[in-house]
Amino acid sequence: MILDTLTDAIIDVWPMLIIFLIVLVTIRISYIRINHEKFVFYREFLNLVFIIYILLLYQLLTSTELNKMSGLNLIPFTEIFRYKIGSSLFIYNVIGNIFVFIPFGYFVSGYVKASRVSHILLISFISSLTVELVQLNIGRSFDIDDIILNVTGSIIGFLLFIGLTAIKKHLPKFFQSDLFYNLLCILLFLVLFFYFTKIIGLGWFSWI
Repeated sequence: MILDTLTDAIIDVWPMLIIFLIVLVTIRISYIRINHEKFVFYREFLNLVFIIYILLLYQLLTSTELNKMSGLNLIPFTEIFRYKIGSSLFIYNVIGNIFVFIPFGYFVSGYVKASRVSHILLISFISSLTVELVQLNIGRSFDIDDIILNVTGSIIGFLLFIGLTAIKKHLPKFFQSDLFYNLLCILLFLVLFFYFTKIIGLGWFSWI
């Protein structure tokens, strides 16, 4: 269900994504050339992935909701315990709200070089609170449980960042090199590219 929701979000915003990314990549490449900066593919690629993630997050949080009832919930855990564990509503509204903010916690932790959970706690709280306030004013609901779940997802992303950073320090030098991460991100780019073109109907076979 979560994957289907993500697919629907991509279908809805793919024209904007393509235009936005091509313009952004063109500007960024021009900046690197003009200012003679070192081009490191995996860093530039991950920055773009984060931008795509934010755009899709916006689409998911403002346009898609299984429970379309508007309202205001200020009592913690009211909505969380309302769903039966394992049900589709539980997966969508509880697991989904955690899952969707894990990349946020990971990317932001890397950007601010977070070393303590408090570094990501305030950022994720303000971000999620902003989302809920906006939703309340566009006919959606304000739910304190969503904030709790979003912040939880961000903390998981932070822990993932800390864990992978610690593992990286103990790997052989090749697996810490730019070359390795460039190759890894090139592979990831190809996977995402074919997945994206398949979703929007621009796969290679559809061109024949």
